[in-house]
Amino acid sequence: MTKNISLVLNGKELTAAIGTRIADILGQSPHRGPFAPIGAIINGRLDGLYYELKSDAAIETIDLSQREGMDIYRRTAIVILCSAMKDIDPHARLTVGQSVSDSYFFEIHNHPVSNELISNLEKKMHEIVSADIPLKRDWTIIEEAIQTFEQEGQNDKVMLLNQYRRSEVPLIKIEKHHGIAYGPIAHRTATINVFRLVPYEHGMVLVFPDSNGKMPDAIPPQPKLFATYVETKRWYELVGASNIAQLNEHCVKGTISDLVKVAEALHEKKISAIADEIASRKNVRLVLIAGPSGSGKTTFTKRLAIQLKLHGISPVSLSLDNYYVDREKTPKHPDGSYNFECLEALDVKLLNDHLKRLLNGEEVQTPIYNFPLGRREPARVNKRKLGRHEILITEGIHGLNDSLSRAVNRENKFKIYVSALTQLSLDDHNRIFTTDVRLVRRIVRDRLFRGSNAADTIRIWPSVRKGEAEYIFPYQEDADVMFNSALVYEPALLKPFVERYLAEVPRGHPSFMEAGRILRFINFVIPILPGEAPHTSILREFIGGSAFRYT
Repeated sequence: MTKNISLVLNGKELTAAIGTRIADILGQSPHRGPFAPIGAIINGRLDGLYYELKSDAAIETIDLSQREGMDIYRRTAIVILCSAMKDIDPHARLTVGQSVSDSYFFEIHNHPVSNELISNLEKKMHEIVSADIPLKRDWTIIEEAIQTFEQEGQNDKVMLLNQYRRSEVPLIKIEKHHGIAYGPIAHRTATINVFRLVPYEHGMVLVFPDSNGKMPDAIPPQPKLFATYVETKRWYELVGASNIAQLNEHCVKGTISDLVKVAEALHEKKISAIADEIASRKNVRLVLIAGPSGSGKTTFTKRLAIQLKLHGISPVSLSLDNYYVDREKTPKHPDGSYNFECLEALDVKLLNDHLKRLLNGEEVQTPIYNFPLGRREPARVNKRKLGRHEILITEGIHGLNDSLSRAVNRENKFKIYVSALTQLSLDDHNRIFTTDVRLVRRIVRDRLFRGSNAADTIRIWPSVRKGEAEYIFPYQEDADVMFNSALVYEPALLKPFVERYLAEVPRGHPSFMEAGRILRFINFVIPILPGEAPHTSILREFIGGSAFRYT
């Protein structure tokens, strides 16, 4: 006799037999979103619609209007692309690169790149979609999975699975292509029916619909950001650490210490070059540093100051935090909470008056802001005056926006964009999100030094990213230079910390699902000890033990 289980599907109570797939009961309680369902949240865990129910469960279906649904959409589209490439040329190799305006850049190896090839790939992808092939994640024993990837010549995945210490791994198969399913996928290829392949630079971009289901009209040019990504990827290839498997090999073979030293030396060389450029521009009086949260801007600023002193330039720090308006004048979000990230949260008029006077050689009295009280303290000020060999240096979210420093002529400003733009991937077809690198840094730092646990950091992260998208990213191409603060070895260094802190997220907490997603890719990383990082490293800002003071 088949045992029934009790379910709550999209708010409706119903029963089903053990082993029933979610896809088979969707008609009993239809999805309530704007698009067709693509996955489901089952008792706080994300999975595909192919999932076979084993016990009582609360189920909410999701679509691509939600972040988790978009992840499933993109992950499945990439596997369809790889399958199409396998059909056109089994010897060609695709490698995923960076995000380009919410789409993914791919390089094509062992096959000439042409508009004709890209057009044929897109045509083949649509054929796979039209075939409406059923999909699911198949848990496969490691030995069998390794053999499969050896036969297909996917050496990146062979190396990674040889290091993996679990007995099974989830695979996805479309026609002749197999991939590792690091997360849920769509249950049928027909679900992935909106995409485009377009030529871009020396490769192509797989363009996805946005959360409204619309395709962008064009991919906006981002030459500075793209060049920074490409430079980083080429450097990773040069040191033999393009993916997690290669990074793990450095750990296993004992060459990780050398890799750390080389990575840190590259950072120092880049910072030195930026200082050289500032010094070469005799008119520069104000250095503005901006970048998203978790980028290591504070340590970068301190290291840049040291390099500038080698040129006889003494940087004078000006904290934008002291220019916040009083709390009652702070703009608010629609939900009534304070919006501390918008430009109007700062007294821009006073700031520009002080900037103009300081650069004219005058003395000013800069305010001191009392955050607990939410206002400036009139009785307390800092007297500031720039000397002959001094320049102002400031770090803040709006640094690249000319409206922040409109009183200063452009030739007197030098703008620096700092972000952790990793080019490390899990394998050839699965990228590590740059935002995840910053989130992991934040989880560790907040837990160690700011009294916030991982659950809280994850909970507010969407709001942080929304502010970045509105106030930082639109101005990143206005930077004079970009500094990539990502370090190729950091997943190995941060793993023991983040693994420990993610374990504290309660199963019923809203952050539990996201914590599980981060753990899935961290599980593939071999850790290293904190002592490997030098005390001047940007990573010390997040794990402690820095040679710099941050108070």
